[in-house]
Amino acid sequence: MGTKTARKRRPRKRAEQQRSIETRASILDAAISEFAEKGFEGASIRAIADRLGLQHPLITYHYRSKDILWRAAAEYAFAQIRSEWDVSAPDGSELSPLTRLRREYATLFRYTVAFPEFHRFMRQESLMNNPRLKWVAETVLAPLLGRLLPQIIEAQKLDLIPAVDPILFHYMMVGLTATLSGFGPEMQITSGLSSGDPKVVEAYWRLVDETVFGKGPKRVAKAHL
Repeated sequence: MGTKTARKRRPRKRAEQQRSIETRASILDAAISEFAEKGFEGASIRAIADRLGLQHPLITYHYRSKDILWRAAAEYAFAQIRSEWDVSAPDGSELSPLTRLRREYATLFRYTVAFPEFHRFMRQESLMNNPRLKWVAETVLAPLLGRLLPQIIEAQKLDLIPAVDPILFHYMMVGLTATLSGFGPEMQITSGLSSGDPKVVEAYWRLVDETVFGKGPKRVAKAHL
């Protein structure tokens, strides 16, 4: 009897765990949207609960404070990007540094197109110097740079991308990947082009890809900072 009861409990426990994972993901998605729209100070856990039609205590059960929720949302977003990188450009693969960079920045671009709130979420924090910005730089961004910068340096050694400070190259690419999510509404008003149109998305990234990663040497003088 004991063995049968244990067997019945396992699927139930797995189902409960899956529901908990899905609930957390929904909360974090809603939190990113709320923080993106209103900033940290203007956002509230109650408003995030309202977005989901949940009771306020359910969110505080998982995330005790707004600060904890913000940090969890940031880690969640970047974990999704890292997960996609591990599929498109896995560590230990025989891909060239240039191919890895192309795939990794393309992944970042497609994430920001699918979730434009992510760019606005990060942008809200970059407008002011606060503990959250320092935390995300040290906890989340530093590991990402630790992955990208060596690849940038190797591609520069092969004369495949501009020989500027690698961090400048990276933030140029971050800016390019965020263009549609940042300027999409303005672009639609001025031109009628929609940043949500797959043809526009593909045309824009093809332009970036050919401009930055096209064939031929691209050396320029190193920046003197």
